[in-house]
Amino acid sequence: MFGFGLIKGLFVTLKNLVGPTFTVQYPNKRVGLIKASKYYNKNPFSLFKSHPLEGFKAIVGQAVIKEFPDQSPRFRGQEFNWFEDRCTGCASCAKYCPLGIIEIVTHPGEKNIQEGTSYDIDVFDIDIGRCMFCGICVEACPFDALHMGSGFERAIEKRENLVISVDELRSAEKRPSTWFRPQMEKSSYEPRNEKIEDSHDVGRHEKPSKEELTKRWVNER
Repeated sequence: MFGFGLIKGLFVTLKNLVGPTFTVQYPNKRVGLIKASKYYNKNPFSLFKSHPLEGFKAIVGQAVIKEFPDQSPRFRGQEFNWFEDRCTGCASCAKYCPLGIIEIVTHPGEKNIQEGTSYDIDVFDIDIGRCMFCGICVEACPFDALHMGSGFERAIEKRENLVISVDELRSAEKRPSTWFRPQMEKSSYEPRNEKIEDSHDVGRHEKPSKEELTKRWVNER
């Protein structure tokens, strides 16, 4: 009927006008006095004493605080965490990468270990500009040396700067995602609140028990 579609459209508009909003203010969020006091870990009176300008802004809801959106510990970010002490230089991650964006160059190390010759890493480049973050490289690593990261703030102007070098991997803060790492999920690890100092803290990916498999999968296949 003529005009009925217009009424339906206006109804949707009015429903969303009075309904709750889902706008996420990131990375800066404007808050009132209560949330500003909580952010600075002070009561309102102490907030005015230590940060008078922010206190007056908070009264009118214009105080600015840093806040990140809610993020699952399993979130796969636009970065990788690499634990060099676990890496043997086998290049399994590079071999299994479907896009061929990982380059690894090694040379035999000076010390021999019981299982064989050790290798030192000369080049370990990951081109995240071409990466689809499928995580196959992480699954292929036999020693849990490579992890998906949890960060996503890598906006940059030049594409060539999206190549993560071995030096960046070494110096980067370790906040790995718990994706494909059930041992980290069991410890209730939160990448946003904690960082890993020692590779031993991430544990090893162990084969699930028969009881766990029974819970995860159907009985009849």
